[in-house]
Amino acid sequence: MVPLAVGIIAFVSTLFVHLLPLGATVAIVRRGKRLGIEGASLWINFATAALIILFALVAHQIEIALWAVVFVICGEFHEFGTAYYHSAGNYTTLGSGGLIMSSTWRLLGPLEAANGTLMFGVSAAMIFTLVLRLAQARFVDLKD
Repeated sequence: MVPLAVGIIAFVSTLFVHLLPLGATVAIVRRGKRLGIEGASLWINFATAALIILFALVAHQIEIALWAVVFVICGEFHEFGTAYYHSAGNYTTLGSGGLIMSSTWRLLGPLEAANGTLMFGVSAAMIFTLVLRLAQARFVDLKD
């Protein structure tokens, strides 16, 4: 039960990390609307979308690092770089890359994969909503 508890704590921690790009997205959209620049030009829309995508990417990197720290603390890996590589494989559901965890902590792999899948879904929804909003602001005929 300890690995499950550790995994859930790591999972919940990544939710808090992911709130940062979500909050930034809302703040940027509200600011753009308040300033009247939302959808004003292709380049403003591009810059806004690129910034939000960058925020999401940074959040994912932090979340992968968080899981890597968990692996190091649990004694599965002695070097952060190796733990990060393994974590990135789990988080993206790519696979372990040949690194095997002990039977004690093996459950953390699928938990991290589920976490990564859900966080990528949140990022995709966030980006899709932003792009839709920017397109509707730019092209009035899309508001229907």
